[in-house]
Amino acid sequence: MELTGWVKNYEWGKNGIHSAVAQLAMANDPDFVLKDDEPYAEMWMGTHFCGVSIVKETGQTLDRVLKMELPYLFKVLSIKKALSIQVHPNKCEAERLHAERPEIYKDSNHKPEMCIALTPFVALVGFQPIDDIIDNIDEFQPLSKLIGKKAVLELHQKRDTESLKACYEILMRSDDAKIAACLKEIAKNYKKELESNELLSVFNKINADFPGDVGVLSLFFLNLIHLKPGQGIYLGANEIHAYLEGECVECMACSDNVIRAGLTPKYKDVEQLISSVIYEGKPARCKLFMPYRIDDCVEVFAPPVDDFAVIHVAISHTVDTYKLEIQKYGSIMLTLTGMRILKLTTKDGPKEITVSRGSIIYIPVEAAPAIEFLHAEDCGDNFSAYIATYNYFRHA
Repeated sequence: MELTGWVKNYEWGKNGIHSAVAQLAMANDPDFVLKDDEPYAEMWMGTHFCGVSIVKETGQTLDRVLKMELPYLFKVLSIKKALSIQVHPNKCEAERLHAERPEIYKDSNHKPEMCIALTPFVALVGFQPIDDIIDNIDEFQPLSKLIGKKAVLELHQKRDTESLKACYEILMRSDDAKIAACLKEIAKNYKKELESNELLSVFNKINADFPGDVGVLSLFFLNLIHLKPGQGIYLGANEIHAYLEGECVECMACSDNVIRAGLTPKYKDVEQLISSVIYEGKPARCKLFMPYRIDDCVEVFAPPVDDFAVIHVAISHTVDTYKLEIQKYGSIMLTLTGMRILKLTTKDGPKEITVSRGSIIYIPVEAAPAIEFLHAEDCGDNFSAYIATYNYFRHA
C-alpha cells in the first residue's frame, strides 16, 4: 500500500522548500500545497491517532485498513529552531500521566526513540560527566552564583548523581528574572569562555530564539553532539535531550508523550521532568548508537526495546537487483534518493511498485520472507531508503 504522510507545522520547523519534510511531502502527495512562509517540522508515518497515515488508493486511514495499531511511529524532522529540553516517560509514568492529565499526555505508552541524521545534526543528549559539569559551573561564574555556594560545594565534594540532581533542580526552579540576568551576563562577559568551549554559536542561536529561557543554561550540563549524516542516537525512557538543528528520520514507540521544561512555547512540566530524568553523566561519545551491518547494502539500527528497529537500505546504481530478507511484521518504507522497482508479495499476490524520493510504502506481513529492489529504467542515482519495523532483530 502506498501511503501519504501526515505533515505537522510546528513553529520550530524549517520554512517552505528549505524543509526536507516539505520536499518529501511534495514528492509524496500531488495535492500538497507548499507555502513559502509556513514551517514544515515533521512528517508522521504510522497509525498514531495524532497523525495517522492515509492509504492513497482508498483514502482510508492505515489503522482502519490494518484493524490494528503498529507498535512504532516513523517520522522525518526538519529543525530550524531548537525543540524543547525534554524527556519521555517510561511505561508506568506514561500510564499515570495519561490517567491524570490526558489533555497533555495523550496516550499511555512509553516513548523510547531513535534519531538518524539526514544532514549535519546538532543535539543535546544526556548529562555530561560530572567533572565536566563542575568545570563549566566554575568557569561561568554567573551560573555558579545562580545555583548557589552550598549546592556547588556539595557537587565539588560528592561528585555523584544526588549532588548533580540538587544543582539541576535549583537551576530549573530558578526565578525567571534571575535566569535572564544570568544569561545576559554570560552573553556579555563570557564570549571567550564560550568560544574556547565551542559553545558560542550554539549559545547565541538558542539564546536569541528563546531569550531568558532556563533551557539555554542546559548547554553547561548536557552533552552537545554533532551528528554526521547516517549517524544515530538512541534515547531511552527518562533520558534528557533536545534537538537543536538539522534534519533526521526518527522512529519511536507509538506515542506522543513528551515532558518539557525549557526551549519551548508549549506547556512546561518542570516538576515532572525533574523527578523523571536520569541524572547520570557520560561522555558524548557514549551517546552515539552504532548500527550493525548485514551486507554492503543494508545496516540495522536495533535498540534495546521490542517496539521498533530501523533498516537502512543503500543500493549502488551499479547493483542490478537486491533481495532484502524480512520477517512477518508490517513495515513502513520511506525512499529518500534514487529509484527502484519494489517487488513484493501481498495478500492479492505478487506486486511491483516503482518507488522514488518521497514514496512511502506499507510492506505487509505477506511480503516475508523477502522483498526485491529491481533496477528502474533511466535512473543512474544510488538508492537510499529507511524501513521502520518491529524489532525482531532482538530475538534473532
